Amino acid sequence: MNPVPRFDPADPYPDSDGAPMAENTLQFDWIVKIKENLEILFADRPDVFVAGDLFWYPVQDRRLANPMAPDAMVVFGRPKGPRGSYKQWEEDGIAPQVVFEVQSPSNGPKELRDKLEFYDTHGAAEYYLYDPERNRLEVWLRQDGRLAPVAYVNGWTSPRLGIRFALRAETLEIFDPAGRPFLSPVELARRARQAEKQAREAEEQAREAAARAAQERALAAQEHARAEQERARAEQADARAEQERICAEQERALAGQERARAERLAERLRALGIDPDAVG
Repeated sequence: MNPVPRFDPADPYPDSDGAPMAENTLQFDWIVKIKENLEILFADRPDVFVAGDLFWYPVQDRRLANPMAPDAMVVFGRPKGPRGSYKQWEEDGIAPQVVFEVQSPSNGPKELRDKLEFYDTHGAAEYYLYDPERNRLEVWLRQDGRLAPVAYVNGWTSPRLGIRFALRAETLEIFDPAGRPFLSPVELARRARQAEKQAREAEEQAREAAARAAQERALAAQEHARAEQERARAEQADARAEQERICAEQERALAGQERARAERLAERLRALGIDPDAVG
């Protein structure tokens, strides 16, 4: 329901009519899902204002138009920030471009016609009416200056929001431009907790992998040190072997020199007629 707030000259633009936002939990859940996911979708856009169940006053003179409170609305070209109501003349004259209504059991044909007429008259470019009990989605798009009903097959994509509506057998599914589904706050919280859990697990796995890598580096360093020690010992052994070879060659050389001297002495003795063997 969307009761018209009573006109009070002292407060011609009240922020509330005292009525609840929704009549039942099903309607409330859909209003919250649509509004909150639109907030998330445009969280990084400072020039996009998203609101739910906020009175939209299209003109300053209440005698010309009473307000309407869409279940959700999106305004491009207006800054984010708190508002008690959306007074269009204080918003550079910019009308909400996209409005959503979630039909309640008490919405009669006249009230629905009044909503459509209001959004048509005051400049909405897209209007979506979803009946969760009957699982029926109606779409209007501004064409040639008027909101015209759209006949869609196999879903519909909002020209301004880029979100896609897919009417399944049991319920309506809505997807953001990246293909992620609109979720309830409980589902969003559950996914956030799951993401946090996965992040913690990934961080723990990263720490464990870093510890294993550090351990492997330490083992590799130890192996390298042992290899260096073995190489140094091998070099020392090679040096000793080379030194022993040199010593052996020197000894062989000395022995050769001794044999040469002995042979020269034997030759001199034989030259003197002395038998070197007999002298020995």
